[in-house]
Amino acid sequence: MSLQKLKQDVCEANRLLGSSGLAPLTWGNASGIDRERGVFAIKPSGVAYDALESDHIVVLDLDCNVVEGSLNPSSDSPTHAVLYKAFPDIGGVVHTHSKNATALCQMGVALPCLGTTHADSFAGTVPLARVLTPDEVQNRYVEATGDAIVEAFAELDPLAIPGVLVHHHAPFAWGPDVQKAFENALVLDICAEMALAQLAAGRTLDPIPAHLSAFHWNRKHGSNATYGQR
Repeated sequence: MSLQKLKQDVCEANRLLGSSGLAPLTWGNASGIDRERGVFAIKPSGVAYDALESDHIVVLDLDCNVVEGSLNPSSDSPTHAVLYKAFPDIGGVVHTHSKNATALCQMGVALPCLGTTHADSFAGTVPLARVLTPDEVQNRYVEATGDAIVEAFAELDPLAIPGVLVHHHAPFAWGPDVQKAFENALVLDICAEMALAQLAAGRTLDPIPAHLSAFHWNRKHGSNATYGQR
């Protein structure tokens, strides 16, 4: 893929963050990586989604040095870089402050698999990343956010559970490319909304049976998947 195509894809994903309502104002960013070149493309900081053009997208190396672009990159770029380094099979990352998933982050509540809607995209509980220490917040807040996410996946497969809730902050999602990362962010917020409705109704967040969750995950993502067109 050319860098121009990557920038176009990242631009479109960021515009979708705005039009979908997942990221009000400029409260989110999407990026995509070119593994062969060792660079990723990301939204510039503070630019409105509906004003965003592909030429505005900033290209960085994995140390967050600007490779291409004249605008300041997203302030969340170091978190994206940490995730790309730790999860070598992902191709896109999306960060939002979507209302429902962010509510769970603020409550400090992980998101169990409560139904098959969740199981179609996430093979189990979407974890809650830990609270950052005062030192981390003061000295390396954005990088430490990425570290906390990686720690939450020490025993989890980031491809099977392509998202996380960051305590006191907001969600991140990822996927094989930036478009799929956006889709996972959207599903995460929808599932969070249903969980909040369940809590509001006085119900506890009890996961569905493991065999049902596994069936739905494998139907879409397993080696013998039957969902969709071949």
